[in-house]
Amino acid sequence: MIGTIVHQLTRSLSEEQIKTGGFDAYFVDHTAGIYPTAASGFPWTAASMAVKGDPICDLSEDMAAEQKARVTYDNILRLSDDPDVSDVIRFLREREIVHFQRFGEAVRLAKERMDQKNVYFVNPAFDK
Repeated sequence: MIGTIVHQLTRSLSEEQIKTGGFDAYFVDHTAGIYPTAASGFPWTAASMAVKGDPICDLSEDMAAEQKARVTYDNILRLSDDPDVSDVIRFLREREIVHFQRFGEAVRLAKERMDQKNVYFVNPAFDK
């Protein structure tokens, strides 16, 4: 969805708007195509997705990712003066909050099951 917003905001830029908006370096490499990066320009990579195969570890990582996305949306909202962009970002922010809550419930349920079996000394997804 963010890629779509970026595309909609940049697809009709003039050469002057590209230059004065600081979009020229990006434009040289990607024209107005969507190339997922952080605001700093660091490209997205699957290496940022941490998976260990342990339910508690992985769900905690998922919760952290949802909170990081929420903070990013908060920051975008602080900078956005476009109501159409802000409405979409608010929706995405709310979705992150719900995801965080659901992952939290999953952690609680996983811990309850693990407590029943007293298996904290092993990885229940792998060790039997």
